Order: sequence, then C-alpha cells, then structure tokens
Amino acid sequence: MSSARSKARILAITSGKGGVGKTFVAANLAAALTKRGRRVLVLDADLGLANLDVILNLYPKATLHDAMSGKCSIEEIVLAAPGGFWILPAASGLVEYSRLTGDVQDNLRQIIDALSRQYDYLLLDTGAGISDLVLYTASLAQEVLVVATPEPASIADAYATIKVLATMQQRTSINLVFNQARDAAEARKLAQQLQQVVDRFVNAQLAIALKLEHLGYIPSDPAVRAAARKRRLLFVDTPEAPASKAVAALAQALDLPVKERAAHA
Repeated sequence: MSSARSKARILAITSGKGGVGKTFVAANLAAALTKRGRRVLVLDADLGLANLDVILNLYPKATLHDAMSGKCSIEEIVLAAPGGFWILPAASGLVEYSRLTGDVQDNLRQIIDALSRQYDYLLLDTGAGISDLVLYTASLAQEVLVVATPEPASIADAYATIKVLATMQQRTSINLVFNQARDAAEARKLAQQLQQVVDRFVNAQLAIALKLEHLGYIPSDPAVRAAARKRRLLFVDTPEAPASKAVAALAQALDLPVKERAAHA
C-alpha cells in the first residue's frame, strides 16, 4: 500500500461484480460527506469503462487520460458535480487501459498523490472484479469499501475480492456495504455470514485476522432508479428518500475515526 503521507483519507470503492451500484454509492457518498463539511473528490478509476460523468449528467472536455498523457493539467480536468463535490472523469473505450503497464501505475500514483493534498476525502471509484488495474488502484488507498447486493453471485464475488485484497495487500480491515437490501437485519446477517466465511477460509492464512467493518446498508428504493433515469444525483434530487437517508448514515459512520466507528457499531 502507498506509504505517502497525505491530508486526504483515500478510500477505494470497489465490488466483485458490476451492476451492484458501486458508482451510485461513490457519487452519493461524496455528496453526503460534502454536506458534512468535507472537501471531497471522486476519481473515476474505471479506466476505459468510465461512466461517473454520465450518471451525473456532466460533459467533460478532458479526462484522466489527457492528464496521464500530459495533454493538460489535473486542474483543467476536475469538474464541479451536483452536491458540491468534485470529480476527475476518465475516458471510456480506451483499450490501452485494459492492462496495467508501468507508465499507467506511475501516472495514476502521481495524480492521486497530488490530489490527496487538496481534499479531505479522495474516493477512488474502481472497476469491478480483481483485475491488475483494480487491485493496483485499491493498493493506493488507505481504506477499501466493498459494495455488494444480497444476490448470491454478488456475495460470492465480493468474497473473492475481499480474499484477494486481504492476502495480497495484507489488509486487516475492509469496509462493507450492502446495496438493495430489504432491511438492516438482512444486511447485518449477510455481513456476519461473510465474516464467518472469511474467518474460516481466509484468516487462517493471515498473520493478523481480517475484520469486515459493516458500515450499513442501502435499501431497495424506487427513487434510485428514477434518479438514474433522469441522470440526477439521488442525494440531491430526493434527499428524503430512504436510500438518501441511508447514504447519509453511511457517511456519518465513515466519517468517524476507526476506534469510534467500532464503538458506534
């Protein structure tokens, strides 16, 4: 993991599979943290398959690719997003980012290091799965948040991601959020079951046992789909929706220091 000292808390938001609402969580969590008085930037780290700007109805003139290739500065790319936070958009359909080269590693690390000195939170919206690029991006973050849904395939893929992060990056704590859960009880039960599987099959291989920090859940909410169709940010467009209130609770839990977070849980 990166040893660079930085002002920002760098959080990689990832998932075992696509379609679980990872980018939705990243964008709305950024808005919720901003409402708490934090200065937040979301970096679209799904290089080649980026869509953060699309869901926020933004039209960037330049992307992360332009900064990485030296065509323009980071300051020329960063966009203000609804909700008061900032985004660094990435390009879509660039095959050169399908594999992790040394140049990509160096450029991405330098950009994240530079941004980390300007914000309170730097959220890295990674791609899904366990590709080299996703794992490298996660390695640059102090903390990881894994997003899953109650679907068995999503849970299985979340477990695979957690296992790789724990064994390859020696992480002792990974944050977990269940999206589209029926209620808090279902999410809590799923988190406990996942921890039990980790205890049985992963922790036996580790010097320090991995603990899953269940930050909370986001309920199934028709307002989420309505906001997505309109390309509006749910937390801004419908702040009283159950999913918006759940995101606010996640932001509150995340914004606590780790020790206080454990006591709060």
